[in-house]
Amino acid sequence: SFDPVREARIDFNEAGVPRSPEFGDIYHPRTGALLQAEHVFVHGNGLPQRWRGRSSFVILEAGFGLGNNFLATWHAWRRDAQRSDRLWFISVDQHPPRREDLAQVHRDSPLADLARELIAAWPPATPDFHRIDLDQGGVRLLLAWADIAQALPEIVARVDAFYLDGFAPDRNRAMWDPYTLRNLRRLAAPGASV
Repeated sequence: SFDPVREARIDFNEAGVPRSPEFGDIYHPRTGALLQAEHVFVHGNGLPQRWRGRSSFVILEAGFGLGNNFLATWHAWRRDAQRSDRLWFISVDQHPPRREDLAQVHRDSPLADLARELIAAWPPATPDFHRIDLDQGGVRLLLAWADIAQALPEIVARVDAFYLDGFAPDRNRAMWDPYTLRNLRRLAAPGASV
C-alpha cells in the first residue's frame, strides 16, 4: 500500500503564475507552459515520429504537476494522422492538484477543451492507481497518486519515452533520487528515450 496522498497546495501570484509553497518553485511560467512541454518533452523524445505506425506507445512521467505535459502530448497525438492506435500515459505524483486548481490553470489555455475532458474525469486524491480513458479509449491515462519510490516497483510496462519532470532537484530530492531513477531501466523498452 502507498503512503497517504496530500493534494498540492498551489498559490497563484498576481500574474496568475502557479507556485508550490511546499517546494518553493513555480510549476511553469505564465506564458509558454505548453510550448515548454512541446519542446522539452514531446519533441525532445522525437514525437510524433516515434509513435507513427505503431499499435501502442507508452510514456511514463515522473511528476504530473498541472498536466501540461500530458495535454501537450495528447494534443500532438490527436493532430497526427499517422499516430499509434493507442497512447498510454502513466504519471506518478504524490501531491496531485485539486480539480479546482486544474480548472483555474487551464481556463484560458489553448488546450482548454482537452483540459475540460481531463478535469471532468479527475480522480480522487487517494493513494492508488487511477485509470482515465479518453478519446474513445485511444488515450489511456494511468495516474499513480503515490511516492515515486513506492509506485515504480508496482508498474508493469514497456515504456517508450520517459518524461522526467517535477520541481528542481535541489527542491524535490525524492523525485530525483538516483536509486529511484535506476528503477526506470527495468521499465524501458528497447530504444526508449528520456
